[in-house]
Amino acid sequence: MRLITQQAELAAFCQQIADGRYITVDTEFIRDKTYYPKLCLLQMANPEHAAVIDPLADGIDLAPVFELMQKTSVIKVFHAARQDIEIFNLLSGKIPTPIFDTQVAAAVCGYGESVGYETLVNDIVGEELDKSSRYTDWSARPLTEKQLNYAISDVTHLRVIYEKLQSQIAKEGRSSWIDEEHAFLTDPAIYRNDPEDAWKRLKFGNMRPKHLAALRELAKWREIEAQKLDVPRGRIVKDETMVEIASVMPRKESDLSRMRGVDKHISKSKVDAILAAVQVALGLQPADFPQVKHHKKASENITSALAMLQLLLKVKADQQGIASSMIAGKEDLEAIALGKIDTPALQGWRAEIFGAQAAALMAGKLKLSLNPKNKQVVFDEVE
Repeated sequence: MRLITQQAELAAFCQQIADGRYITVDTEFIRDKTYYPKLCLLQMANPEHAAVIDPLADGIDLAPVFELMQKTSVIKVFHAARQDIEIFNLLSGKIPTPIFDTQVAAAVCGYGESVGYETLVNDIVGEELDKSSRYTDWSARPLTEKQLNYAISDVTHLRVIYEKLQSQIAKEGRSSWIDEEHAFLTDPAIYRNDPEDAWKRLKFGNMRPKHLAALRELAKWREIEAQKLDVPRGRIVKDETMVEIASVMPRKESDLSRMRGVDKHISKSKVDAILAAVQVALGLQPADFPQVKHHKKASENITSALAMLQLLLKVKADQQGIASSMIAGKEDLEAIALGKIDTPALQGWRAEIFGAQAAALMAGKLKLSLNPKNKQVVFDEVE
């Protein structure tokens, strides 16, 4: 097992693996005490070489890694890539390209949505992972041999998994499917934590627009404060307390102090900031309030349509050998039943295997029957 702690060795390793067709990549990080993830370990491998890189070692500069992440002739293979990409984007200001996410690939190969790395190691590599180091403190030094072996296995097994899944996808002609999913994962917009949109992450139920305005201002203040101090959002004010404050909209300090969820030892600066955020919301006109589309329960007149769409979805998912949830969810089916066309299920590869026929079903152009020989449900075009 190769551990890199010197800059010259890091530069040499990155050059060594830069000429291959792909590299496998994984990160170990912590973020329980910070707003931003803290990179503690970086693992990379190609078919011939593998190493663990210590980004916390004195004098280490990850510039050679960031350069490699932008080399378009080399595919960067991740499992569940989103958090890893977030870290690279945060540290370098750029998103790795091109990428291959084995979790996405496994989903379109019939392993189900959000399949875990351990499952793929068991099924494809035929080995079992030692999970005892999974919840280790990766920021502590020195690292043990056991920790390092666990870390390196995350990229060495990934080589076998990638080659197997990539071959299966190519054979089944599903490359365009994962290309669409990868395009989403590499969209810079999903990695921006815009304080203006922070309120959208909160669970606020059917809150009235003026109270949503207060929640928006409170969440904006909290997001900026958490970013500035590099602490978790909950360290500033907890989510449920934010919603409670927005529901009450306190005008003065005594109103705030009577609220059950508010810390009795809250600082004067936080009190002033909270009341200021509420005041901003109180000064807004209704046209400036946030607008939220609340999902209504499906009306009785589309219940039959939903049942037919669910059956069609199951048939198509079974035919393709993938989880139905990978193609469409409940909200997608309700949108189709209501005649909406802006659902993902009606776009891209999902339209090819399900969406187009779902639209035809809603237009009365499909009929349902049962194959008498194998008792399978069949959807045929209406002549």
